[in-house]
Amino acid sequence: MLGSFEELRVWQRAHALTLVVYKSTLAFPVEEKFGLVSQLRRASISIGNNIAEGNGRRTTKDYVAFLYMAYGSCQELRSMFRIGVDLGYLDKIRYAQMSDDALAISKMLKKLIASLSENDPIR
Repeated sequence: MLGSFEELRVWQRAHALTLVVYKSTLAFPVEEKFGLVSQLRRASISIGNNIAEGNGRRTTKDYVAFLYMAYGSCQELRSMFRIGVDLGYLDKIRYAQMSDDALAISKMLKKLIASLSENDPIR
């Protein structure tokens, strides 16, 4: 649609956050492997994957729909970061960094959606 998804700064940030999530969850308790660890990893991957898939779609409407899914995954991720810190699995500094990154990606997605769409902005 607009060139390679890999050229998009928002995809690059999402990819970097996914790598941080994977590394950060290595220290989570083993009993969370199929729980919070799996959920965190899948949500983080979903952000970049939805950006990439939307970028490959034929219409702007389809692209925007995938960007909204990526936005939703950012919100889900931020919620799970809070759970991780509240359970003591993430230290407060790592939590703040990852949450700030997810929030920045959310803002970038909002701007990209607004630039592609005439729809109401995300509230």
